[in-house]
Order: sequence, then structure tokens, then C-alpha cells
Amino acid sequence: MKRGTLIVFEGLDGCGKSTQLRRAADWLRGRGIEPVVTREPTDGRFGRQIRSMAQSGEAVAPEVELEWFFEDRREHMRAVVRPALARGEVVLSDRSYLSTVAYQGARGLDAARILAASEAEFEHPDLVLLFELPASVGLARVHARGGPAEPVFENQPFLERVAEIFASLDVAGLVRIDATRGEDEIALDVQSSLASLLGP
Repeated sequence: MKRGTLIVFEGLDGCGKSTQLRRAADWLRGRGIEPVVTREPTDGRFGRQIRSMAQSGEAVAPEVELEWFFEDRREHMRAVVRPALARGEVVLSDRSYLSTVAYQGARGLDAARILAASEAEFEHPDLVLLFELPASVGLARVHARGGPAEPVFENQPFLERVAEIFASLDVAGLVRIDATRGEDEIALDVQSSLASLLGP
């Protein structure tokens, strides 16, 4: 059976990627494709640790944080992503190892080394949709929507460093999308990228 397709939605907090992923999933369903929708961090043991830490405001050492992300991703690949790809399905993932490159790189770790280690171990996305906007805009959106705060990650100087690393990425299948525009306009760009990859 032909390997499935892995599409990841990336960007800063507040960039709208989760909204666009939901819209993309609906768009695919309307064309007879039922995608596997997933996210990182997951709801597994390590994913819960990451979310608890982020919301506590008390960061652990960057090296420990990185190991949690890698362990969470290993479980995710084993339990969700690789089985779905083996079945020939389309997987839509809210974040991937590129977020780890950007966020843990911004925490002071070697972003290039994280990228190399990730590409050596994990499934490569067939398409990366990177939603770009200024850190200040993303942070304002996060505050406006309410919900649980993640002070470890959701502060402007940190997110500006994350944005710099995202801006420097040069990986296969990367499509940069201007996320400062309206939701419908952005969705058309997403649909165009999906159609180019998957066919009409």
C-alpha cells in the first residue's frame, strides 16, 4: 500500500494554525478524504507533563524539556502517525518537531542539532504549512481568546526568538503563509497547498 501523507501546521502561539487545521480537515472531508487529526504535545504522559509545566510558569531545564518533547513524539509516532501512514491515510498534525526546533532553540539549545536529530528519527512531513505573523500580534490573540495561559512560552521576547528560528528554517515541503490576513483568505492558501500535494 502506498504510504500516506503527513501534513503539519506550524507557527507561533496565536497564529491561527489550529483553526486552519480544523478548516482543512473539513475541506478534505468534503472531498471524500477522512484525515487523521492529531497534535503535539499529545495527551500522553509526557505531553501532559509539558502542558502542566508550561501553565505552571516554572520552566524545567531546557535539556529536560527537550527530552520530554522527544519522548512524547516517540509515543506519538508509534501510536498514531506511523500506523496511519502505513494505512495510506492523510495525517494532519498541529505542530511537529519543527516546533521543538524553534521553541527549544529559543530556550538556548542548538536548533540545528535538534533539527538533525529529529530528521534522523521521526517521520518527515510531506507538507509544512508555516503560519507567520509578528510575535506581538500572536500574543495579543492568545490573550484575547482567554483559556489556560502558558507563561513559560507565551511572552513576547521569547516568542520573538522563536519567530527568528522559524524564519530561518529551510526544510523540504515548507510553505510560508501570511497569517496576518483574514481567516477565509488564509484558508484559500491552505486549500491550494493541499490540492497541489494531494491532487484535485
